[in-house]
Amino acid sequence: MTRQNVILILLAVAISILPLFMFSNGSAEFTGADGQAEGIIQEMHPTYEPWAAPLWEPPSGEIESALFALQAAIGAGVLGYVLGRRRRDSGKV
Repeated sequence: MTRQNVILILLAVAISILPLFMFSNGSAEFTGADGQAEGIIQEMHPTYEPWAAPLWEPPSGEIESALFALQAAIGAGVLGYVLGRRRRDSGKV
């Protein structure tokens, strides 16, 4: 393994682990943009009623996270397949 590969691997590990220790006092709450937007809308217009509702609510946050990760994996697979086909079809193998 070259020195550059080792540095890149260590950098990737640091980027993955560092955010877990940045707020070590426990006061950090990870919320999604949807929840934050809902709070702001309720502050600005307390009588606002949403005009759409989800078709299905996952039973827990873990399942919701798993479905989100699955959606991202499928999207990455489709994108990789399309880019691979385009490269192969262009003759630059």
